[in-house]
Amino acid sequence: MARRPLPRILSNGSAQLARSRELARTAADSATDVLHPLITITRGLRRLAAAGRRRWADTPKDRRGPLLFLLSSVILVVALAPYGPLLAAVALMAAAAWMGRDPGAKRPAGPDESQTKRLRSLYEALVPYFSTAEDPAPLYAHGGEWEEAFPAYDFDGTGRISRLLIRYPAYFTDGEAESRARIEQLLHAKSGRGREYHFTWDEEGNELTVTVLGPLPTDIAAQRFVTAPGETVLGFTDPTGVQRTLP
Repeated sequence: MARRPLPRILSNGSAQLARSRELARTAADSATDVLHPLITITRGLRRLAAAGRRRWADTPKDRRGPLLFLLSSVILVVALAPYGPLLAAVALMAAAAWMGRDPGAKRPAGPDESQTKRLRSLYEALVPYFSTAEDPAPLYAHGGEWEEAFPAYDFDGTGRISRLLIRYPAYFTDGEAESRARIEQLLHAKSGRGREYHFTWDEEGNELTVTVLGPLPTDIAAQRFVTAPGETVLGFTDPTGVQRTLP
């Protein structure tokens, strides 16, 4: 039995309905784009008002009078100053726009793919040093979860680790200099060479904090120390250790 075609009126109606939905969606998106600054400023004004109410509620009653007098004085000065109301309105709108930013535009909660790969590689490299076969529930294991071992971490603009908190098992010999040196050398190699690191060992909490130190200032270059004939400069004393700096 041959299939009967749909009536033309139904086909045309479906096409018109789809076009109407597309036009409505486009109009809604355009309106949202146009009204986005107004929505942001309105949200910021609400947040500023809420912050002001909280500050007023937290202020002791004996200090509300002087605070109200100070605010009235500021408003009076702004009102009498040339272009004061206009500048105050501009500053208020700027503060509202800053406070009304979309929370969704904040920094993502977790690391991205490349950062996760770095943390995973570092975790796998630490497994031979922070695990033993006798441990029934090892914190470090090949293919394990690195989130429990690295509870806190930060990355710089280049995607390399700038700060890392590492948890390790209690049986690790963190009191021995050789054991510490092996871990520090590994972290220095895996976190990126060419930088200076500071390692803070918390033996009581079984935690290691790795922090990347900032580069040394380059505004003061090395200068030649002028000596008289027959004199030799052996070094300079530390100005924080003695009262004078002597050659």
